[in-house]
Amino acid sequence: MGKVRLRYDRGTVIVEAEAGTAVPPLSGLAWDPRTNQWRAPGRYYRNLVEELRRQQIEYVDEARGWGTEGAGWCCRDERVPWDYQREAVNRWLQHRRGVIVLPTGTGKTFVALQCIAAVDRPTLVITPKIDLMVQWAQELERCFGISVGMVGAGEFNYQPMTVTTYDSAYIHLERWANRFGMVVFDECHHLPGASYQAAAQAALAPFRLGLTATPERSDGGEALLPELIGPIVYRLDIRDVAGEYLAPYEVQRVYVELTAEEQARYQQCREIYRRFLSTRNISLDGVEGFRRFLFLAHRSEEGLAALRAYREQKRIVQEASEKFRVLAELLQRHAGERTLIFTANNATVYAIARQFLLPAMTNQTKARERKEILKRLQGGEYLAVVTCQVLNEGVDVPSASVGIILGGTGSTTENVQRLGRILRKHGDKRAILYEIVARGTAEEYVSERRRQHRAFQ
Repeated sequence: MGKVRLRYDRGTVIVEAEAGTAVPPLSGLAWDPRTNQWRAPGRYYRNLVEELRRQQIEYVDEARGWGTEGAGWCCRDERVPWDYQREAVNRWLQHRRGVIVLPTGTGKTFVALQCIAAVDRPTLVITPKIDLMVQWAQELERCFGISVGMVGAGEFNYQPMTVTTYDSAYIHLERWANRFGMVVFDECHHLPGASYQAAAQAALAPFRLGLTATPERSDGGEALLPELIGPIVYRLDIRDVAGEYLAPYEVQRVYVELTAEEQARYQQCREIYRRFLSTRNISLDGVEGFRRFLFLAHRSEEGLAALRAYREQKRIVQEASEKFRVLAELLQRHAGERTLIFTANNATVYAIARQFLLPAMTNQTKARERKEILKRLQGGEYLAVVTCQVLNEGVDVPSASVGIILGGTGSTTENVQRLGRILRKHGDKRAILYEIVARGTAEEYVSERRRQHRAFQ
C-alpha cells in the first residue's frame, strides 16, 4: 500500500492515499461528499496514528501542528505531592488520557502541573470562567517560569502554553485545534454541553486530562467524558479526605415555615402555572420540558400569566421572611467567622446585601471588584459575602468556614461545589454548611435531589 497523508482542516483530520491506492479503514473516518475526502473529527487523530502504525502503513503527518521534541519545561514547584496526588498522576500517566476526580481544595491544579511537566508538549488549558483563566495563567507562569498566553476577555495571545475559556475555545477552535499536544479540561463536567464539547471533538491533542470534583450531570452527560477525554482514572470523594487533607465538616438542614400570607400566595401561583402545564401536557422534568414551557408561555396571555406565577412562587420561597430571620441568627452565631451565603438568583443576592449591608458578588460584578472583595474577605475586613453562582467553583477562600445556602438548583454538582468552598485547610478550622429550606414547598424536593451525594450522607 502506498503512503497515507494526514492533513488538518478546521478541527478535522483529512486522510488521503497516494494515487491508485485506497484509504485503509480507520477509526472515525467518514466520507465527506462535499469535498470528496475521507475525514474524521480531530479527537480521532491519536487513534488514526496508532492504527496506521499497528497496520505498518507508511504515512506522512501534516496534521499535527506541534513538534516531536519536548518543550523543555521544568516544573519549579517544590511542594512534595501527597500520596493521593502522586497516585492520581501515576494512574493518568499510564495512558496519558482520562479524568481525575478530586474534591475542591485537594490540589487538582498541582496534579495537573505534574501531568503537564511529564508530557512536556505544547498545552492548552480550558476553563469555564475568566477568573479561572487568569488564575491558571498565573499558576503556570509561577510553576514553569515561562510566558503563558491567554485567549478570552479581550486577550488573544497564543503561546506554546495557553489558557482559554470554553466559550473562547469553541469560537476559535479552528485556529488552535492542531497546535497543542495536550489539552487540560478544567471543571470538565461542563464539557458535555452541546457547544462546549466541540473543543474536545476538534482538538487533535493525543494527551487529554479532565479535572473535576463532581463529574455527574443532571442530564447524564458525563457518559460522554470517556470518548471526549478518557475514562475516570482516579477518584477521591470528600468523605475520603475530610479531616486529613480537608477541614472536618458538618452539614445542617434548617427548615422554616412560610407565613400564612406567603403560603396563600405561593399556593395561588402554583395553581396558576400548574394548570397551564396540565392543559398543555408539559412536564418540567429536564431542560427540554422547561424550554417547551417558555416557548408556549410566550404565545398567549394565559401562558404569560403562568410564567409570571412560576417566577413569583420561586421568589416567595427564595425571599421568605423566615429565611432572612434565620440568616440573621446564623450570622450572629458565627460572628467573626468568614461566611459565604449562596442564593438562587441575583435579585435575592441584592435583597440580602441591602438588608444585611453585605458585599455582593454576581455575574454582573466586574473582575477587579470580585478580586477586591475576596481579598478583603480573606484579610478579615469583610466577614461575609453573598453570591449566587460566582463562587460555586474554582475560587479559593481558605479562611471561609461557614456556608449558608438559602436557595439553588437541584444539582448535586452545585451543592458539592458550594460545600467545597469552605473545606480548604486553614489552621484548625472546622467547617459547617447550613441549608435553609422552606417547608411545604417544592424546595423540599429540590433539597433532597441536590443531597444525593456521599458528601451529604
